[in-house]
Amino acid sequence: MTETPYAVARTTPRFAFIAEAEVKGVKDRARVSELSARGCYIDSISPLPKGSNVAVRIHYGCSTCEFSGTVIYTHAGFGMGVAFGELTGEQRSTLDVWLDELARKLD
Repeated sequence: MTETPYAVARTTPRFAFIAEAEVKGVKDRARVSELSARGCYIDSISPLPKGSNVAVRIHYGCSTCEFSGTVIYTHAGFGMGVAFGELTGEQRSTLDVWLDELARKLD
């Protein structure tokens, strides 16, 4: 598995975000630990290989949203970075609500 250095240039703000995640193809428990408008970081002891297409269901508070995406980097035994694919209006709306809440917590 190819490892990516931790220093990565970001084009959108990334927030600490703790939520339960279900990743199709990953049997072990997973959680989202960071979230941005373009993707997320999923903690998993069994990350999928870079380039894998994924379906991720995120449970946060009383809301749940499913996203498709691509694994853009992995950290063996720790997790993977996922870039979201094309978002529907409903997915974008849910994501925007979550990100707005996270941004307000920083103020």
